[in-house]
Amino acid sequence: MIMAPSKHKYEFGGPLGASAIMVGLPFLFNAFYFICNDKTGCPVPILLSPVQLNWEAFKSQIPWPHDGIRGFASWETAGWLLMYYMFSMVLFVVLPAEKVAGIKLRESGRSLEYRFNAFSSTVVHLLICAIGTFLQGANFAVWIFISEKYLQLITCDIILSFMISVYLYLRSFSVRPGNSELRELAIGGNTGSHIYDFFIGRELNPRITLPVFGEIDLKSFLAMRPGLTGWLLLDLAFVAKQYRIYGFISNSVLLTTAAQMYYVLEGQFFEDGLLRMMDITTDGLGFMLTFGDIVLVPFLYSTQCRYLAVHPVQLSNGMMIGLSAVFILGLYIFRVFNAQKLRFRTEPNHPSVARLPYIQTKRGTRLLTGGWWGISRHMNYLGDWLQSLPFSAPTALAGYLILPASVATPSEGAIEMLDGRSVIQGPAKGWGMIFTYCYVVWFATLLIHRESRDDAACAKKYGDDWNTYKEIVRWKIIPGIY
Repeated sequence: MIMAPSKHKYEFGGPLGASAIMVGLPFLFNAFYFICNDKTGCPVPILLSPVQLNWEAFKSQIPWPHDGIRGFASWETAGWLLMYYMFSMVLFVVLPAEKVAGIKLRESGRSLEYRFNAFSSTVVHLLICAIGTFLQGANFAVWIFISEKYLQLITCDIILSFMISVYLYLRSFSVRPGNSELRELAIGGNTGSHIYDFFIGRELNPRITLPVFGEIDLKSFLAMRPGLTGWLLLDLAFVAKQYRIYGFISNSVLLTTAAQMYYVLEGQFFEDGLLRMMDITTDGLGFMLTFGDIVLVPFLYSTQCRYLAVHPVQLSNGMMIGLSAVFILGLYIFRVFNAQKLRFRTEPNHPSVARLPYIQTKRGTRLLTGGWWGISRHMNYLGDWLQSLPFSAPTALAGYLILPASVATPSEGAIEMLDGRSVIQGPAKGWGMIFTYCYVVWFATLLIHRESRDDAACAKKYGDDWNTYKEIVRWKIIPGIY
């Protein structure tokens, strides 16, 4: 018997909110590309004079494709993008991998096996690009392709995310209880609303078996490979672009790229931590996670390097040290909190956790109320957010205007491009923060929302014991504030 639609509380505004997100996000990513560009400015100058705003003036100031809407995508770009995904699958199969058992499934009580080698896969990508850069410099074909086909890459990934989501949704109706493939539906994605379930994901951990490649867990593959590795490749392409434009590389883009590279590589090195995340244990794989993994992660998270490629910011030594310290502090908080919880679960008699206070729940499990976890329920989220600050802060009070070579005149603060154009901030100063700090704001919103989801899930799971826990550990994320 197929599991009946669950009486699940809608998130993200239910079907209406899900529809708005699925329509709005693709539009937002295209708007970001056009409004913050390397042709006229970030934002485009006409937006600073809204009285004069009209479509023709706006279109003349953005990198609108010469062949109109057809220029948003191409078969060539789609082909190379699919080759990138195929190469990621090849590396998944041929590179040595750590095999880890996931958590026990709800229906069968058995565990799925996961194969982890995302770190070594990304290292291979980076080594290939390093060799290409050594041979061709900033004009390495991959860096040029990313710069020239950026809009088409966004469009192709958006289309791919919809295609994967449609496939997953239709395939989820073949799930049968007790199947030998250990397929299950996600409780939150089986509400009976087609739009909402398509968005949130019906099947918990869908897997496909392909000739040559074998079995691939789609959720973990998409979460840890093409999007995260693509994020780094986009960053490096923008570093190369800055060098082609100016003949130098600013310390701000180096700091941002280094921080983001460490963030990605460390996450992939500890890839098995994915198995303890709600994305794997609770959420189905639908449009929300698919779009997030292959569109939002690479193209939103690399926005800062895309900005700095055109407007190089030179940071003082004090700023470099301060931002590095914030990143290290965030990393420390994130790691020490997660490490303590993991040790408490797996090695309860270890001296570092053996004497920590806890609540023995009626379910038989224990809730840690001391040590780092006695400070707040999710201070690890604060650490994660602090790590994101050095991604955006190097852009400073963002915003710039690009003056054509024919009208450019020497001015204070102007930065000369090799092609004769000049970049100044002028009246655009501060307005660019809408783009470069969007990630920080979005990530904070995501973490606050995730904490609320955790709270609701734990309240359902532990009942009165969770209320007792919250009386002891009062703060949600930031001690004394939130």
